[in-house]
Amino acid sequence: MDDKKKMIIREIEHWRRSKLLPERYCDFLLNIYLEENQEKPGSSGGLFGITASKISDSNWKIWVLVLVVACAFSFTVLHFNAFQLPMQIGVSLLFLACCYGYGGYKRDKDPMGSQILIGMASLFLLFIGVYLMKLHGMQSSVFVVMYVFLCSLVWIVTGLLARHVPFHLGGWVSLVFCYGWLLHYQLDSISWVTLELSWVPLSILFCWMGWMVHEKSRHMGLVFFLLSLIVWYMPELYGMLYAEQYGEMTLQWMLLVKIVTEASLLFIWRKKWTEWVV
Repeated sequence: MDDKKKMIIREIEHWRRSKLLPERYCDFLLNIYLEENQEKPGSSGGLFGITASKISDSNWKIWVLVLVVACAFSFTVLHFNAFQLPMQIGVSLLFLACCYGYGGYKRDKDPMGSQILIGMASLFLLFIGVYLMKLHGMQSSVFVVMYVFLCSLVWIVTGLLARHVPFHLGGWVSLVFCYGWLLHYQLDSISWVTLELSWVPLSILFCWMGWMVHEKSRHMGLVFFLLSLIVWYMPELYGMLYAEQYGEMTLQWMLLVKIVTEASLLFIWRKKWTEWVV
């Protein structure tokens, strides 16, 4: 197959993934450009580009390589605690680099596999850092929150580069919880007024930021819009943890007022925000 046909097939697959054309039209176009007996891209549902035909036609050297990698991975996991701290960090960074690197490489060819790899790496980044701190006696909440803060920045950058809303939004939500932890330990007593003043202006700020950037980046606009909706209810979420202090009825009334206020604002400006995020 020449390069021109390959480029056209990649473009058709891009239309399929982006829902720019109905799937039946994409199949029709692929049937025109694919050669006889050639497998359609993604038709077998293979993950990471691994299909049944590739497995059946694989060379024995590939199987040996996979076996060696699996054995090395198993040995590393079983003896991880016996390694010195620099070795543990080095192995962890190597695994993260492989997952992030290969996930970025497969972003256009295999979006689902790419997202799984990047998501796995992001979760591993959080887990391994907390695990190492616990393993080496650094269990202070300050260190944990600082590490979560750094992980959040990595997730935000990953979401921006991959243009994937869950990673980007997850990073910001983690930062929001770090802010909530800071409020909890810095303020001796938090009244309802203090809670609302600590969170509601932040929600409005995120909403405004989303509005400012939505024309240049719909992805970032959607993230900030969803983030503003989450932060809007953070005082009530905090109040649920200390319902005895603030009163269950107070919490219920505040939550009801917030829901009605939000629903009213969304209805009034529905023509604005639907064009913004949909």
